[in-house]
Amino acid sequence: MLLTYSMPGQELVCFTLVLISQTSVIYPIKCAASYHTRIVPHPPDLLKWVKREGGFVHQALKISPQQQDDTTYGLGLVASQDIPKGSLLISLPHHIPLKFEADDADSRLSSSVVSTLWEHLAEELWAMKLGLRLLQERAKVGSFWWPYISNLPETYSAPIFFQGEDIKNLQYAPLLYQVNKRCRFLLDFDQAVRRNLESLKPNDHPFGGQEVDASSLGWAMSAVSSRAFRLYGKMTADGTRNNVPMLLPLIDMCNHSFKPNAQILQEEDKENDKSQIKAETDIKQDNPLLLNYGYLSNDFFLLDYGFVIPSNPYDTIELKYDGALLDAASMAAGIPQPNFSSPAAWQQQILSQLNLAGEAPILKVTLGGLEVVEGRLLAALRVLLASDVETVRKHDLNTLKSLSAETPLGIANEVTAFRIIIALCAIALEHFPTKIMEDESLLKQGVSANSELAIQFRIQKKSVIIDVMRNLSGRMKLLSSKDTASA
Repeated sequence: MLLTYSMPGQELVCFTLVLISQTSVIYPIKCAASYHTRIVPHPPDLLKWVKREGGFVHQALKISPQQQDDTTYGLGLVASQDIPKGSLLISLPHHIPLKFEADDADSRLSSSVVSTLWEHLAEELWAMKLGLRLLQERAKVGSFWWPYISNLPETYSAPIFFQGEDIKNLQYAPLLYQVNKRCRFLLDFDQAVRRNLESLKPNDHPFGGQEVDASSLGWAMSAVSSRAFRLYGKMTADGTRNNVPMLLPLIDMCNHSFKPNAQILQEEDKENDKSQIKAETDIKQDNPLLLNYGYLSNDFFLLDYGFVIPSNPYDTIELKYDGALLDAASMAAGIPQPNFSSPAAWQQQILSQLNLAGEAPILKVTLGGLEVVEGRLLAALRVLLASDVETVRKHDLNTLKSLSAETPLGIANEVTAFRIIIALCAIALEHFPTKIMEDESLLKQGVSANSELAIQFRIQKKSVIIDVMRNLSGRMKLLSSKDTASA
């Protein structure tokens, strides 16, 4: 039983509604709950717990609701007074992080049934692996981690918990595919868990006899994917240290920024490794603590963290490299006799080197982000629009893939490539049922929190496409002016 899925065109609404409609006995996930609601109304003081267990917390740190545009969206760490650069903010001894290492007797799952489920989860489902341990500790009476777990959100804003209409409102096929895949996995894993638990005696039940369903599994997976860090685990027999996902109480209440004011560190000590964060800049009073979660697209931020970053410089859109689509874009751009569907042998050879042809090609290409145009797509267009084989072969692939390489195959070749990419962008925009102005109008009318996230996401995706079109149009103007000047 290997729980990985490559999903065909399944019905998204069905899977999502089924997931949401299932009730949970011990882990109710209420989509209507505000995102800052804790599991219990009055959880233990997390700062005091960390200090009591031998951790360090800077005296100027406090837990406070985070607000944006008069909307409270969660709890985070805030400086109650100015904190100078370089200050130690939090330090956690090795026993506080919640993790699972198969060879760690202290963290080994107590149930062989759950261990079996854990072992059969593919590596890509690491969030569910650690999620099973989180669920066990949540069900355990007197769990060491209860002060931490009780402070976790009651629900998450990940798309797997959206209503069916909000799933549709995302309007972006690659993300819809991923949401569908996760929902399908949760429903299937729900059944696998039930089969393994149904015949157990109450005393042998790893979750204290309480029901575990798709809703609670989704809660646990979302809790881990939105909060876990990958740090070094214990030293192995061969002297190496593997990256291990772990939940870091208190540290995981830092918010995200591409310009963080704090940095996470791991102090290596044979006896007692410590997970720490230090101030990377001066932190002013009332400012939140910010870590960089990664240079990710909005797809990952929404799927794993439940938020969207406006004007994300690392956001991209995905397209499939397809000769027929390029032919259509060429025709739309007014370029006669497109030949992308039938490249010459020498062009086919270069496409294979770009992994866009041949055995097991990777046909997903991207627009946007720091590259603006993925290098493989740009190189392919430059090559397919060229007729002079010798001129092409004078350049290596890195040059052909680089947008900063100034017209390696000539101005006419470059302008034509840009026109085709702009046409591809226009085709991609046409696949969205609504325009940005319509989306912005909907937001002004007032919608639910999940609807707002879905609309914000699709606005950002359309903005990426428009930004690429503007960027390439500007480059075309510069090239045209140079061409005129040289003439």
